[in-house]
Formats: sequence, structure tokens, C-alpha cells
Amino acid sequence: MEVMRHASTFLRPPPLPQAADGPAPSYALVVLNQRLPRFAPDLWSHAKLRIFADGGANRVYDGMPKFFPEQDPLEVRRRYKPDVIRGDLDSIRPEVKEFYSNLGVKVDDVSYDQDTTDLHKCIAFICDFIPEVDKSNLCILVAGALGGRFDHEAGNLNVLFKFSNIRIVLLSDDCLIQLLPKTHCHEIHIQSSAEGPHCGLIPVGAPSVSTTTTGLRWDLTNAGMSFGGLMSTSNMVREERITVRSDSDLLWTISIKKKA
Repeated sequence: MEVMRHASTFLRPPPLPQAADGPAPSYALVVLNQRLPRFAPDLWSHAKLRIFADGGANRVYDGMPKFFPEQDPLEVRRRYKPDVIRGDLDSIRPEVKEFYSNLGVKVDDVSYDQDTTDLHKCIAFICDFIPEVDKSNLCILVAGALGGRFDHEAGNLNVLFKFSNIRIVLLSDDCLIQLLPKTHCHEIHIQSSAEGPHCGLIPVGAPSVSTTTTGLRWDLTNAGMSFGGLMSTSNMVREERITVRSDSDLLWTISIKKKA
């Protein structure tokens, strides 16, 4: 089975050294309508494509100048403008929409589609925008994906399964979540200065009959996991290289350190 490698190098400022076993990921950033994580400027610096999902535009407009209190807020807002604003546009404030429109930012109203979330709409846009040859190296970072209303969080988790062939990382100040598809073995390289030690593996889509890990404080060996049964929550990383193999798609979550 092919090995998929993961590393949260986006939690640190660029530039990054070239990975020994392959090219660095090509990042896209989606900002949702929740508080910006404190490392948002670093996520922005890594990304080659930036999209505000509806009210995410308000969050950047209001929040990004707070990271640079010594600078003119207007100049900060001009510097951190997206490539596109997309969604049903029921949350973006009129003055924020006007500000970015005057900067030449495309505002894409897709309110005709009420069957998908704003995050889904943004991921679909990225998939259409990125050439097929580059998708294998694509990683989409989603800021503000956790916290707030639980139904919104559940919708964001659903997007991970809907686009299971794309690497998507949901981020908040406290943790990250990503899908580990059952089609691959997974090798997770822990950025110990920025993340951990608390972590978990959660079988959300379907029960797991057999999951095996290495590198955790409480490793699993051909273990079954399900809601109502065993789940590897409140686990801890023991080594800087974690391996996971499962017959079910799993959610991987790990805490993000406050000084990241």
C-alpha cells in the first residue's frame, strides 16, 4: 500500500527547507467566518492561492491588522487581500465587500447553491483552479474551521470526506484535524516545536475493524474502533514519526502549541 506523508510545516514561517523525499507542498488557504488563529500570517505566507469564504472576509478585514499593531491598518488590509471571495454572501458586511471589490478582488456569489457549505464551494473552486498535474502536491489549509456552532464544524468535517482525494487541514488556535484515507498507509512527521503532544484518531465515517499505529504513547495493534466502543482520544505522541494503517478512514487531530 502506498505511503502518504504528512507534516505541519505550515505552522512555521517560510522559507522552508526542501524535503528530502519530495517537493514541498503547494498550499492554498481558505478563511472561514471564525476568529483567525494567531499563526494566520504564516499560513498566508505559505499559500499560493487565498480565498475568503463569505464572512471570512470580515475576519481578515477586522483581525489581520491586530497582528501588526505598529502598522497602518489600511495598508495591512490592502496587503492581505484574497484572490477571490466566494460563498452565498449572507455574512460579509457591505463595507467589507466594497473595500475588497475596489481592490479588484473577484466576489463570487454562489447563493443559488444552498445544498453545499461555503467551505465546499471554496474547495470546489480550488480544485477547478489548480491544474490536475499539481493536485497530488496540493494541501488546502482552512483557517477558522473549528469553534463556534457545532453544525458548522460537522459540515467542515463532512467536506474532508467529500474531497477525500485532496489533502485538507482544518485549523483553529488549539488544534488541527485532517483525514487519513484508508487507501494509504500514513506517515506523520511531528513538528514538536509547534504541535503536540496531545492527539487522537477518530473513526467518524465508519467503524474500523483493524487499526495499527506506531509512535504513540498508547499504540494500537489491529484494534477495532467505533463510536460507542474504543476510540483513540486523549492519546499522546511519543516519537516524531507516527505511522497509521487502518481499514477505515480516520480523522487525525493534534494539539497546536500556544507558542507556535
